[in-house]
Formats: sequence, C-alpha cells, structure tokens
Amino acid sequence: MLLTQILQPTCIKAPLNSKDKGAAIEELVNVLADTGLVSDRTEALEAVLAREETRSTGIGSGIAIPHGKCAAVKELVMAIGIASAPIEFESIDNKPVQIIVLLVSPPDQTGPHIQALARISRLLLDAQFKAQLEKAETPEQVYTLVSNKETE
Repeated sequence: MLLTQILQPTCIKAPLNSKDKGAAIEELVNVLADTGLVSDRTEALEAVLAREETRSTGIGSGIAIPHGKCAAVKELVMAIGIASAPIEFESIDNKPVQIIVLLVSPPDQTGPHIQALARISRLLLDAQFKAQLEKAETPEQVYTLVSNKETE
C-alpha cells in the first residue's frame, strides 16, 4: 500500500492553525469533510475522539496518528497536519507532536486501516524524512516529500 493512493494534496494542512490536541484533530476532520471525503464531520470527529480516549495516539518522537472508524466514510481516508509549534498530545514519551496523521475508515474495513498505520509508522522511522516533514511549510511540500519517499 502506498500512502499516496489514499492521501490527496487537498487533505494536507501545513501549517495547522490549532494549538491543542482536540482542536488539531477537529481541524483535520474538517479538512476531510471540506473535500467531501467525510459525509458527517460530527460522526467522524466523535469516532476519532472516542478512540483517543481509550489511549493517546501520540506514538512518540513528535508523531501522532489519531484514527477512528465510522460510517461517515466509504473507504479509508487520510489527512496530514504539520504544526508550526509542537502540540501537547499526551504521547507515550510525554513529548509534544508536530506531525499529525489522521485516518478514518469504515467499521468493516480493518485491513487497509492497519496497513496504513504500519506504513506511516515505517516511513516516519526515517529521521531525515521526519525532520523534512516537520519543516514543511505548505501542503505541496508535504505531498512531494511523501510521494518522493514512497518511490525510493
């Protein structure tokens, strides 16, 4: 699975306007809804926030991958946000995050959801790539970085 098969350039927010975890998640859900990928923004937001309540999706090293499952999407959708200043996310390493990758998928499609989580985690293990993403100032820069990384 390539993330560029899921990620649309219009679903990237760089920089994010939000300064806290809840607002950042809502901002990314709104990006998906504004592009027509989410039919019910409230349902999608509630699904992601409910998942977040069970355990933070701040995976450490400045990265968060909030995600949820709901009927507001027909297939796996993705948004990426790059925070201009680190956001407190209750991460497992207690450090704030700058890269937020939001995933929303239908309740009956577990496979693509898990594949995307694994792919994101693998790509972001590359410290140089992660540093470039953190410095990206436009959605175009983020998309180009992801696209180039996947074709290496």
